[in-house]
Amino acid sequence: MLLWLVFALMTAAAVLAVLWPLSRPAAAPRGGNDLAVYRDQLDEIARDRAAGLIGEAEAEAAKIEVSRRLIAAADAADAAGLPSPGAALRRRRVTAAAVLALLPLGAVALYLSLGSPELPGAPLAPRLAAMRANASIEELVARVEAHLEKNPSDARGYAVLVPVYLRLGRFGEAVDAERKVIALAGETAERQADLGEALTGAANGIVTTAAKSAFERALTLDPAQPKARFFLGVAAEQDGDRDKAAAIWRELLDTGPSDAPWAETVRQALARLGDPASDTAATDPSAADIAAAAGLSARERADMIRGMVARLAERLKRNGDDVAGWQRLLRAYVVLGERDEAQAAAAEARRALAADADKLRRIDDVIRSLGLGTP
Repeated sequence: MLLWLVFALMTAAAVLAVLWPLSRPAAAPRGGNDLAVYRDQLDEIARDRAAGLIGEAEAEAAKIEVSRRLIAAADAADAAGLPSPGAALRRRRVTAAAVLALLPLGAVALYLSLGSPELPGAPLAPRLAAMRANASIEELVARVEAHLEKNPSDARGYAVLVPVYLRLGRFGEAVDAERKVIALAGETAERQADLGEALTGAANGIVTTAAKSAFERALTLDPAQPKARFFLGVAAEQDGDRDKAAAIWRELLDTGPSDAPWAETVRQALARLGDPASDTAATDPSAADIAAAAGLSARERADMIRGMVARLAERLKRNGDDVAGWQRLLRAYVVLGERDEAQAAAAEARRALAADADKLRRIDDVIRSLGLGTP
């Protein structure tokens, strides 16, 4: 509603700007003034003659002279094409009416054809946010770099740039930024691991001596740091020790969360080495697996499910801390009708989770709900 009010005010202003000159009285043309003067003179001569102020001969001579001038002025006005006062007034009225009618209608028609009258309002804050979202990464990096030129001791600014530099492949700058973060804010396992990753990228994927030292320092600060452990496996593979690399990566999978964001990368690395541990990722059927199973026979579907269950059971033997995995395994055994295997798995799950009271309670709840006996 406010938008249409603004449009109405703008249209009124435009109409006023056009009508204002038309409302001012126009200057009478020169020829029109002369004709009026001569007609007045003829009337005055007639009045003087009637009052006896002049004689008949003088009045007739004056009328002839004034008439001659009146005819000459009329001829001059016709030659110049000057309109009569009535015609000029009519023309001004027609122009004003056209402006009043056509200007608003034309403005509305133009807006309806080119504008978006149904588009909702766009407050300033969301539009600014959209502009920031559309800004390129290079522009954002340039802003942070400009900020750091004025504030060289801002460790947080350098920390923001490190992952962006890595994503853009600007590994040398990532190394410099990470070293500044460590110098300004102190070292942590994550920062040393990030430094090692940047050094590896700067060497075209080769884990150099400097990078390996950074990863080893990260493990000194936190022996469970996953990035450092993974890249030390890469270093072992590059040194030709594939068994050591596989052992590092298997241990990383066994001791880490099953749904860790880096787990798939580790499995792919193991698959590159041909290690069977890389096959334990698909413990649950995916949408594609379910769609494929629809076309299988009952026996083939059962074999497919048993294969998945077997892979899940094998993984849980290596990493028994995954309570969600144990819950899936118990339910799968019950669905398959293998209650002996389900009870054995329940006992094994309770032993694996005995040190964690919360996880033990959760697995006990599932055991009760499946009717596998009271723990």
